[in-house]
Amino acid sequence: MGLGRTLVLGFIAGATIVLGLPIGRLRRPAPALRAVLNAIAVGVLLFLVWDVLSHAWEPIDAALAKVHDGGGNLSAVSGYGALFVGGLAIGLLSLVAYEGWIGRLTARRTLSSNSASESEDLGAFQVNGTKRPIGIASWSVARRLALLIAVGIGLHNFAEGLAIGQSAARGEIALATLLVIGFALHNATEGFGITGPLAGDIAPDGTRRRPSWPFLLGLGLIGGGPTFVGAAVGHGFISEPLSVVFLTLAAGSIIYVITQLLGVAARSKRADLLAYGLLLGMVAGFATDAVVTAGGA
Repeated sequence: MGLGRTLVLGFIAGATIVLGLPIGRLRRPAPALRAVLNAIAVGVLLFLVWDVLSHAWEPIDAALAKVHDGGGNLSAVSGYGALFVGGLAIGLLSLVAYEGWIGRLTARRTLSSNSASESEDLGAFQVNGTKRPIGIASWSVARRLALLIAVGIGLHNFAEGLAIGQSAARGEIALATLLVIGFALHNATEGFGITGPLAGDIAPDGTRRRPSWPFLLGLGLIGGGPTFVGAAVGHGFISEPLSVVFLTLAAGSIIYVITQLLGVAARSKRADLLAYGLLLGMVAGFATDAVVTAGGA
């Protein structure tokens, strides 16, 4: 299959992530609905952690099997193991460091109205020598969390795009098409995972912060766009180590996000809704993945 048709398949597989994004524009979601949406997001992400780690472990498992059969050596196991642990550590700990940095910037943005008036002679973003955070540092916690989810899903979808591109490059058109169908269904559920935190984005005065369409589409591009890029890269060459790196980076970042969402769920004090949402999210993930598995992927 040519590169052009492969890119079309990658675009279709990644674009369906936008189907779940409009839920982030709900005007007045009830507290129970916010809790359920947050729990569904956790369920989808729990499935993704299992999915990406199981795929990332396959090369290590295969290398160990060769050692057991006497046809391999431990160097391959060590190499893949280092990539696995390194990718997982970077994906997780880099977000810990990033959130710590954002938190320090955000802590300095609480300014009194009197201090704000004093800033007229100092510049729009500086008060008494202290700079106001701008850009991502000025976002609400819910929006930053949605961004982190989109980044983690994007890394995962890059690996999915690699699978599509590699299947197409080998001429396995039926498998590539089935992968696209499965990934397209799967990515539709990931859109709900991205917007889950946004349902609870409440301003200090109690009003609902509704994300703009450009903001939601930007998250969709971050989460779904790498499927298209991965299809292009996968069509050019096959690299199992590269796939392991991106899968473990995705797993590490998703694990961090899950811990944050569970903290949000704990504050709602609705263990029943958390359980229902977790079940719905995981079932949706496994159901859509079943289509991909049916294709032999």
